[in-house]
Formats: sequence, structure tokens, C-alpha cells
Amino acid sequence: MSGRLVVLGTGPGKPEQMTPEAAAAIAEAEVFFGYGPYLGRLSLRPEQRIVASDNREEIDRSRAALEAAAGGARVCVVSGGDPGVFAMAAAVCEAIEDGPATWRALDVQVLPGVTAMLAVAARAGAPLGHDFCAISLSDNLKPWELIERRLRAVAEAGLVIALYNPISKARPWQLPAAFRVLREVLPVSVPVIFGRAIGRVDERFAVVPLAEAEQHRADMATCVIVGSAETRTIERPGRDPLIYSPRSARG
Repeated sequence: MSGRLVVLGTGPGKPEQMTPEAAAAIAEAEVFFGYGPYLGRLSLRPEQRIVASDNREEIDRSRAALEAAAGGARVCVVSGGDPGVFAMAAAVCEAIEDGPATWRALDVQVLPGVTAMLAVAARAGAPLGHDFCAISLSDNLKPWELIERRLRAVAEAGLVIALYNPISKARPWQLPAAFRVLREVLPVSVPVIFGRAIGRVDERFAVVPLAEAEQHRADMATCVIVGSAETRTIERPGRDPLIYSPRSARG
């Protein structure tokens, strides 16, 4: 079986933040499966083919990509950020587990990338300098009650929290609901970082205390980082503050 399937991420959006390994895999591939805006970031040759699909069609996209690879094509499944963080690598693995035995024999490789929380954290300073976690606020695949329990548990445990998929037109209430849960546990002075399209011309970046964190600062492309009680803010006249979590925490 000569086909090959590579799952990769384009990084946060800035071309320089795509890894050389991912760029090399793109140069070698014949057909690309992914969400349209992510495929639009690629610079492809005329003979390279794209198959774009909606952002909610991950399993169908994975099956189509696996079928193409099983037919002998060199295939790329494209995500933004890192493909293993709330992205396509898990969907491909799920499709392989539930699919025909021939898919398990394929040459499948997942390439690491730069995920959104790392770009936002670097823009802010070092908020992930101590223990942290990442939580998706989307309840498409899990109940909201479970998300709330996880938010409360990790806030009580003193973890910095990176929030993915914070809000959408179909879910305008979930981010403010998450902030309400966090305000019950954390000091309202804890810094909250909103980062969108970091490194691109349409970048949006803001740091506000938890007491002032509001949903209008975010959209589906925003990553929100909520500090812990240990996270510190270094004010700098005329510049954005530096936000960091000390390497040792009192717990």
C-alpha cells in the first residue's frame, strides 16, 4: 500500500510559525483535506488538490482522507495550530479505530505544531510558566455540566486555564457562564488574556482582570487564558503588561 496520510497544523496563523517539518510534508503531498480557511493559508502548486469541508465535518473529512490514502495518494489532513490539540488528529484516530482493517495498515503520521495557547502565552509573557490545562468550551461533544465541573475543579486546584472554542453565534452564553463559575473560585483580580490571530495583521490582544472579563472580547478564533491566584502582572509604562506564572507555587 503506497498511500500516506500526514496530519499537520499550520500554526497560529503567522507563516513563520509553521514548522519546517510541516512545510516539507505540504511540499510532498498530492491532496489536502481540511477546513477552508486553514487550507487557504497554504501556498500550493497547481497540481496539488484541495478538498475543503465545513468545520463540523471532522469525521467525514477523516474518512475521505483515509480512503484517498488507501487508494495510493499522498494525503495531508490540515488543522490550524497543533493537530493534536482540539483538532484533526483525534478525529483521524477515531475514524481509523472505527473503520476497515486496511486503514490500520496505512502509513499515518501526526506532526506537532504551535497551538494557539502557546502563541497567546508568548505574546503575554509567560502565563503558562507553571501548571496549566486546556479546556474547550464547546458542548458539541460533551455536556455543559461536565465543562462547568472541570472549570471549577482546575480553578480550585490552582491551574492556569487556556479556554479554546470560547464562543460562537450558536453558543453566545457559554463564555460568560464560564467566567461566572471562575469568579466563584478565583480572586477577581486574576488576569484574563484574550488573544486572536496573534502575529497576523488582524491580531487582537487584551489583558483585563477577571472582574472585567466579558464575552464581547472573544470570538471562535480567540484563545482565552485565565490566570491562577499565583499569576502575576508586571505593569510597564507605554507597553502591554507582562503576565507570568512563577515557576514555584504555594498551592
